[in-house]
Amino acid sequence: MSEIRVLVNGARGKMGATTVAAVRAAEGMTLVAETDLGDALADAIRTSRADVVVDFTHPGSVFENCRTILSAGAHGVIGTTGLSASQLEELSQLCARIEKNLLVAPNFAIGAILMMRFAAEAAPWMDRCEIIERHHDGKADAPSGTALKTAELVAAARADIPWKTGAAEKETLPGSRGGQASGLRIHSVRLPGYLAHQEVVFGAAGQTLVIRHDSLDRNCFMPGVILAVRKVAALPGLTYGLERLLFG
Repeated sequence: MSEIRVLVNGARGKMGATTVAAVRAAEGMTLVAETDLGDALADAIRTSRADVVVDFTHPGSVFENCRTILSAGAHGVIGTTGLSASQLEELSQLCARIEKNLLVAPNFAIGAILMMRFAAEAAPWMDRCEIIERHHDGKADAPSGTALKTAELVAAARADIPWKTGAAEKETLPGSRGGQASGLRIHSVRLPGYLAHQEVVFGAAGQTLVIRHDSLDRNCFMPGVILAVRKVAALPGLTYGLERLLFG
């Protein structure tokens, strides 16, 4: 079997540089190009004959990057968050038209995928749920893609069971109760010293359950990235979330 030719976009960023090192160390794949802001991505894909492009760039550019990757003839593994539901649908249609694939993952840490799965398992059995996510102060979007994906999975697991309501609330400081997604409160913290951390907090009468994941080093994302690079060509269309590779 021929080696997978990989281009890393966003290679000068922290996640991109970590990905470059991981691809170089991985068996069965070759790093053929590194691109970043100001580089001609489409030209680099065609010149390098990349099979797969890994994108860790910026929420403001990820949609156009995805379109470029597909149109230039490569599959994409996308770790940049910020794609809206309508953008994902448009990219899914583009994948189908040109028969190239995208795997878009809010989080590549295996432990984070397990956290989300365990939270979905717990959801039908508890009364209330809120999400607290903490990231470094350089993260460009809030809430995190992982928090949004977690809220989606938790809500889906409880689709036929309404959450119990608490007492009537009044925010004396607007926003103090966080934002809402899929019916869950999400609280975002951005401070130096953090990398990526999330707690899914459940409450019921007389008890709480906290499911927590901590990313302490960017290398924790690399097994998931490398797995996605190996598998994306065999996943027709657009795949959202790494869990399909872990659980089918």
